[in-house]
Amino acid sequence: MGSEESDMTLIDGTTTTGDAAPSTFTAHDPRDGSAIADHALEDAATVSRRVVDARGAAAWWAGQGFDGRKRVLLAWKGAIARGAQELAGVISAETGKPAGDALLEVMLTLGHLDWAAKHAKEVLGVRKVKAGLINYNQHATLRYEPYGVVGVIGPWNYPFYTPMGSISYALSAGNAIVFKPSELTPGTARWIEARWNEVCPKPVFQVATGDRATGAALVASGVDKVAFTGSTASAKKVMAACAETLTPLVAECGGKDALIVAADADLDAAADFVVFGAMGNAGQTCVGVERVYVQRQVRDALVAKVVERAQRLRTAGEATSYGPMTLGSQSDVVAAHVADALARGGTAVLGGPESVRGRTVEPVVLCDVPEDADAVRLETFGPTVVINTVDSLEEAVAKANATEYGLGAAVFTASPHTGERLAAQLKAGVVTINSVLGFAAIPALPFGGVKGSGFGRIHGADGLREFTTPKSVARQTRKAALNLLTMERTDKDMHMVARMIPLLHGKGK
Repeated sequence: MGSEESDMTLIDGTTTTGDAAPSTFTAHDPRDGSAIADHALEDAATVSRRVVDARGAAAWWAGQGFDGRKRVLLAWKGAIARGAQELAGVISAETGKPAGDALLEVMLTLGHLDWAAKHAKEVLGVRKVKAGLINYNQHATLRYEPYGVVGVIGPWNYPFYTPMGSISYALSAGNAIVFKPSELTPGTARWIEARWNEVCPKPVFQVATGDRATGAALVASGVDKVAFTGSTASAKKVMAACAETLTPLVAECGGKDALIVAADADLDAAADFVVFGAMGNAGQTCVGVERVYVQRQVRDALVAKVVERAQRLRTAGEATSYGPMTLGSQSDVVAAHVADALARGGTAVLGGPESVRGRTVEPVVLCDVPEDADAVRLETFGPTVVINTVDSLEEAVAKANATEYGLGAAVFTASPHTGERLAAQLKAGVVTINSVLGFAAIPALPFGGVKGSGFGRIHGADGLREFTTPKSVARQTRKAALNLLTMERTDKDMHMVARMIPLLHGKGK
C-alpha cells in the first residue's frame, strides 16, 4: 500500500528521504494522524530467514498431531481472549474503527479459531475409502497432509478477523505460518504473535512487518502456499509471482456485493441491514453492501427508510457510528465514484460530494445510477450505497451478476422459496437471505469468491482442506482373482474383462 513520489518513499503515512533505505516505518492513528509505534521494515533476507525457521518448526508442529496442536491453539485462544480489550484497543487505534466494532471483530475471530482447532481431526483424519467390487483386494485410505509453510498476506480493514481466517485453519491443519500484515496495521499482528510466543516455544507462527516489497519477498521465499487477501488487481500480481514457482494460492479479493429487495420483503429489516452492510466500518468491508436492487412498487418506501437510518449515523463524538478511512487515499476513490454517478444522471438522496472531508466520509445514498457508472461496476470501499429500481426479480439477479465480482450477495423476501431460488441464481461465493454478513459468525461455512473475487476457500471443513494436500493410499491385501496388473495377462483374463464390461456398465444406470 505504499507509493513512490520522486525521491521520497511514502510508507503508511510516514515520509522518509530516499538517500538510504529505511529500516523502520511508523504506524499512525487515522483518526488524528498521531504516531503509534515504529516497526521493522523487513527485507528479503530477513523474510527468508523467517521461512527457514518456520520450515524447521513446521516438522515439529506437524508431529504434534491433531490433539497436540489443539491444546496449543486453545491455549493461544485463551491468551488472546484474556487480553481481548487490549487487542481491541490496538485494532481501533490502527484502523480508526470504534472500540466496540474492534471488540466484535475479536469475538468473531476467536469463534473461528476455536472451531478450527476442535474440528481439524474430524475433517482431516485418515479415512477409509470404498475400493469397489472389482478392487475387493485393495484397502484404500485418504489422508490430508499439511503443505509445510504457508505465507499469509493480510489486509488492513479487518486486521485480525480476515488473516486469521487463513492462519487459524492452516495452523490447525499442521502448517507453520509467516504472516505479513498490512503496513497500516502491524501492531495487531505483533500483538497476536506475542500471545503465541507465550504458549508455544517454537516459531510456528511468525510475523514479518513491512511494505509491498516485504510481501513480494514472502511470495518469492519458497513458502509452500500463499493465502492472500486484497484487491483483485493486487491478487493478479501475486498470482503471477506464484506462477513462477508453481506455488499454490488462495485469493480472497474485492467485491461489489448486491442486495435484492423483493416487493414482499420486511422493509424495516432490509433498511437496517442495508445501512449496516453499507456503512459499517466506514464501508470498508469486502462483503459489505454496495448495490441495492429493489422492486419498483416498494422502491420509495425502502429509500425513505434507508435515508432515515443513515441520517442518524455519526462520524465524530462519543457515539461514533464508524471511523475515518483507514487508508487516506480511499477517500479519493469514494469522491470520484460519487462524482461519476452524479455526472451520469444519478441522484444523491443523502449526502454527495460534500460528504467527503479528508479521511472522514459522511453517509452517501445514491439512486438511479446507470449500470455502467463506476459506483455500480467498481468496488468503492466507502460508506456509500447505490439503490436502483428493477421491475422484476429476474432483472435484479441479472444486474447483480453483471459485474466482474462474485464475493457475496443478499436477498430480502418473505418467501423462503423465492429466497432459495434467487440464492441459487446469484453468482457469488456466499449468499445471505434476510440478513447480511450472517455467515461471518458461522465457522463451519466456507468463505470465498468466484470470478474476480478470487478462488479457494477459508473457514469450515473446506478451509481446513485448503491448507492440506490429499494423499491417496491403496494397499493390496490379497491376490486378485483377475491378474490384470501385469505384463503377462492371459487371454482368459482378457476374455473375462470383455464379459464384465457390459455387465457392470452396459445398463447406463
